[in-house]
Amino acid sequence: MPNKYKRNRALPKTKGKTAKNMAVTLFKNRRHKILLTFFLIFLAVILIPAFFVNQYWSPILASKVKSTVLTSSDSLYTVDFSDAKLHVLKGEIDIYNITLKPDTAVYNRRMKVHLAPNNLIELHVKRLILSHIHPFNLYFHNILDIGRVTLREPELKVTYQLNHAKDTVIKDTRTTWQKISKSLRSIHIGNISLSDVKLKYEDYSGHKLAISELKEMNLSAADLLIDSATQNDRSRLLYCRDIIAEINNYSGRSPNGLYTYKIKSLRLSTKTSKLNIEGLDLQPVKTTVFFEKSVRDRFNAHLDSLQLNHFDYVSYHKYRVINASHMILGGGSLNLFSNPNPAQLKTDRVKTYPNFGLKAIRADLNIDTVDANHINIAYTEFNHKSNKTGTITFNNSSGRVLNVTTNRAALQKNNICTAQVSSYFMNRGKLNVLFTFNLTADNVPFSYKGDVGPMDLSAINPAIMPLGLIKINSGQLDRFEFDINADNELAKGRVSVLYKDLKVTVLKADTANDKLRHMTIASLFANVLVLKHDNPDTAGQIPRASNVSYYRPKDFTFFKAIWHTLLTGIKPCVGLDEKMQNDVKNKIAGMAIQKQQRIIKKAQRKQRRAERQRKRELKKEQMTLKE
Repeated sequence: MPNKYKRNRALPKTKGKTAKNMAVTLFKNRRHKILLTFFLIFLAVILIPAFFVNQYWSPILASKVKSTVLTSSDSLYTVDFSDAKLHVLKGEIDIYNITLKPDTAVYNRRMKVHLAPNNLIELHVKRLILSHIHPFNLYFHNILDIGRVTLREPELKVTYQLNHAKDTVIKDTRTTWQKISKSLRSIHIGNISLSDVKLKYEDYSGHKLAISELKEMNLSAADLLIDSATQNDRSRLLYCRDIIAEINNYSGRSPNGLYTYKIKSLRLSTKTSKLNIEGLDLQPVKTTVFFEKSVRDRFNAHLDSLQLNHFDYVSYHKYRVINASHMILGGGSLNLFSNPNPAQLKTDRVKTYPNFGLKAIRADLNIDTVDANHINIAYTEFNHKSNKTGTITFNNSSGRVLNVTTNRAALQKNNICTAQVSSYFMNRGKLNVLFTFNLTADNVPFSYKGDVGPMDLSAINPAIMPLGLIKINSGQLDRFEFDINADNELAKGRVSVLYKDLKVTVLKADTANDKLRHMTIASLFANVLVLKHDNPDTAGQIPRASNVSYYRPKDFTFFKAIWHTLLTGIKPCVGLDEKMQNDVKNKIAGMAIQKQQRIIKKAQRKQRRAERQRKRELKKEQMTLKE
C-alpha cells in the first residue's frame, strides 16, 4: 500500500515535464535510437536513388518510346513529349505534352508506290500516366510491363483517304514484334483509358470533304500484349484483347442541311464484334422549308436501338466496308411524306425504290440478316383535288430482310433480297407481305405478295377520304389478297377483295370553307347503281377478282406506285371496273349537263316572266298617260 501511494504522488511531477524533456528521454532509449537509424537509412535508400533514377530514366524512356514508335510504324509516325517524371514510390511515370504525328514526306513517298495507309492519325495528350510500372524489367530484361495507361484530355485527328481498296503487298512483311524485338522482348499494358476524347474526323473519299467532330467519346483497351506468342493472334485487334469505344450525345447535320441526326449513345466492342446504338433520330427541317429546297420525299425516323452482330470493324476502319452477320432494329417509327411539289413531275422517282437506292449506295455493304421489331410506319400524300393530306399507317411492324448487299462477290452468288413483313394496316387488319427485290437488273424489278385479314373498312377513312374523295359509311373486310410483279415502268398481277355490306358517300372539295362536302346525288347513284355491296354477291358464288396492269407515272415514288397499283385492282372488285367507271363518268357528266340545262331553262323562264311583267307595266303606264 505505501508503494501504491508513492506512485500516485509521483504522477503530477511526470505531467509537468516539457515536450523537449520527453524527446530527450525518448532518444536515451537504445531501442528507439536503433529504430530511428533504420528509418533514416530506409529513406535515404529510397529517396536518394529515386532522385537519380528520375533524372536517369527520363532520357532512357524517351529514347525507348521514340525508337519503338518509329520502328513499329516503318518511320511513318514520330512521337515527342516535353517532360517525363518517374515516381518510384508510386510506381508511376508521368509524361507531359505528347504529340504523335505522321511524317508527311514518308506518307507522300508511300502514296507514289501505292503503299500509303487509308487512315492517318494525329494525337496530342496533355498528360499520360503510366501506373504500376516495372522499370527494372525494362532496364535489365527489355520487357515493358505497365499496369495501366491513362490519357488526360486527348485530342485525336483522323484523316481518311481511300488510297487502296484491299491490303497491298508490302515488302517488309515482319510483324510488329519482329520489328521491335531488337530493343524490346515484349510489351504488356493491362488497361488503357482515354476519357473525354476530342475527335476530329476528315473524310476525303467523297466528292467533297466531310468533317465530323466528337466531344463526348471514351476509349478503353484491355490486355495489350506484343510478344512472340501474340504476333499472329487473330483474336486480338491491335494486339488488345478488347477495345471499347463509347460515344454519348452525338449530333450532326446532313451535307444538304435538310436533316439533323442525333445518337444518344454508341458502344463498340472488338472482343464481341458488336456495335450497339441507343436512341437514333433523323429529323428534317420544317415542311415548307424542305419542299422549297428539295423535290425529294420528306421523312423522319426514330430507333430505340440498333445492334450489329459480328461487325467487321477492321474492314470498316481500313476500307469503309460494312460487313456484319445480323442487324437488329428494336422499336421506332418511320414517317414518309410524299413531295407534293408539281416541279417534280419532270423527275423520274425510281430512285425511291429500295433496290435502286441500295445500288446507289457508294459503300461496300454486306449484311446477311436484318430483323426489325415493333416499328410504326406512316405514308402521307397530298391530294391537289381535295387540297388535303391523307395518311396510310402500318402499325407495330416487324420483319426480316435477307441479303442486304452491294458487294460484287456476294451479288454474283445471290442477287435477290427478300423481306418478310407483318404489320397492322391502319392499326386494324393484320397484314402479311413478302417482298423480293432484284439487286442487279437495270429496270429494278421487284414483287410483293400478301394479304390483309378482317377489319372494319371505315378505319381507312383517314386515308381514303382526302385521297379518294370517298367516305366508307359501312363495310366489313373479310380478306384482301394481292400478288404483283413490277419494275420501274409496269406493275402486273392479281387483286382480290372479299367484303360485305359496303356503303359509301361521295365527297367533293369545298375550297371556300376548307372541308369536304357530301355529293348527295352522286352518293345515291354510287350506292344504288354502281357499287357491289358484297363480294361474293351471294354465298357460294365465285368472288370477283381483278387482273391489274398499271403503268407507273414517272413522278410516282415506290410507296405511291404500290398504293395506286392496289387501288387499280380494288376498284373492279367493288364494281368500279373500267367500263363502269366510264359509264359513271358519262352519266355524271350527262347529269351535270341536264342540271345545267335545267338551270339555263329556269333562267330563261325567269327572264321571259320578267319581260312580260315589264311589258305589262309599260302598257299600264301608257294607258295612264292617255287618260
